[in-house]
Amino acid sequence: MRRIVLCLFLMLGIAAPARAAPSCGKTGAGFEAWKASYAAEARAQGIGPEGLAALAGTSYATATIKADRGMHSFKLDLDAFMEKRGAATIIAQGKKKKAQHAALFKKIEKTYGVPAGPIIAIWGMETAFGAYMGRQNTISAVATLAYDCRRPDYFREQLIAALQLIDNGTLSASSTGAMHGEVGQTQFLPRNVLLYGSSLDGPGMDLNGKADALASTANFLRGHGWQPGLGYRPGEPNFVALQGWNAASVYQQALAIMGNEIDGN
Repeated sequence: MRRIVLCLFLMLGIAAPARAAPSCGKTGAGFEAWKASYAAEARAQGIGPEGLAALAGTSYATATIKADRGMHSFKLDLDAFMEKRGAATIIAQGKKKKAQHAALFKKIEKTYGVPAGPIIAIWGMETAFGAYMGRQNTISAVATLAYDCRRPDYFREQLIAALQLIDNGTLSASSTGAMHGEVGQTQFLPRNVLLYGSSLDGPGMDLNGKADALASTANFLRGHGWQPGLGYRPGEPNFVALQGWNAASVYQQALAIMGNEIDGN
């Protein structure tokens, strides 16, 4: 029957209907078709030639999907989570980092109202103080998650932001970072780079550099309700800002504990 219908289309000079691109997918099979279709949406949102070219050059990131499905540590209790994430080492190293970069953290606190402790805790948790920022292609990671059926709406916002960062020169098509598309020493998602990315020492922003990454982290916390001089343990006013950094309760609590230890509170 299908063959007969196709023949009728051909006899009448009518093209057979094109197969629509999938709205999302659970494997890479439909990624190329989706990507080509989504380019029209990106263009409608103002993405320019460089951003569109970067989108066209992306590949389905199987490693990103594997990482996204394997985030089991957030299901641990607090003690187990802190042990797994090396909290004791982060605290010990964090105190040394605070002393080593005292002038930098003083400048950040004066500018944004955020003390060193929570910033250093985030820095240590995310990249071991810049030692490992990831090797996954950023645009491919974000495009893969924008196509994936698990959280497409959230990551389509991130994808548009990433393409905007391509257009304005903050990122390149070859930029690399963590598995979910986070970049820099404290692992900012693309939309947060647009919203909170800051340069501490004049024009130009480099989140792979220590000063701008830490300043941007302070700016993020301020943007999520941080009030200078107030506490950030659970139940205290500034804990809400740590909740904005990561949705996992154990992660939030770990940051509060480590930050207070580093700050000597």
